[in-house]
Amino acid sequence: MKKRIALFADIQNIYYTTRQAYGRQFNYRELWQRVTQQGEIVSANAYAIQRYDDKQMKFQEALTHIGFKVKLKPYIQRSDGSAKGDWDVGITIDVMEAAPHVDTVVLLSGDGDFDLLLEKITGYGVSAEVYGVPSLTAGSLIDSAGIYHPITEDLLI
Repeated sequence: MKKRIALFADIQNIYYTTRQAYGRQFNYRELWQRVTQQGEIVSANAYAIQRYDDKQMKFQEALTHIGFKVKLKPYIQRSDGSAKGDWDVGITIDVMEAAPHVDTVVLLSGDGDFDLLLEKITGYGVSAEVYGVPSLTAGSLIDSAGIYHPITEDLLI
C-alpha cells in the first residue's frame, strides 16, 4: 500500500531562508517529484501572504498548477512600519486535522515554533519530515522531525 502524505509549505519562511542562504529560490516542482516517489500526496497546502502584485500571483498560480492548495492571508502593514503575516496557527491546525488521516506529514519550514507540533503528531504514529535550509533551520525542529531533508543546491532554481 502506498504511503499517504500531507505536505505543508511555509512559503514566507522558505522564500526568505533560501534567499538569505543561497540568493536563489526554492524549486517546488522538484520537491513535489521527490515526495511523490515516497507515496501519494493526499493533501498539499502552501501558506502565503497576499500582496496583489503580478509576480506573486504568477508564483501562486504555479503552485496551484503543481498541485498545492494556496492559502492566503492579507498582508498587514502596522502603523509602526512593521508587517504581519504569520501562518503558524493556521499551519498547526491543518497539520493536526490531517495527521489522523495520513502516514507522513512533510513540513517545509525552518521555524522552531513547529517543534512541539511535530512531537505531538509523531506521538500519534505519524512520521514527520522537515525540509529546511541547514544554517537557518531551528535545531529543535530538526530534532523533532523523524527525517530532516536539508535544502541544498539540488532543490533550488
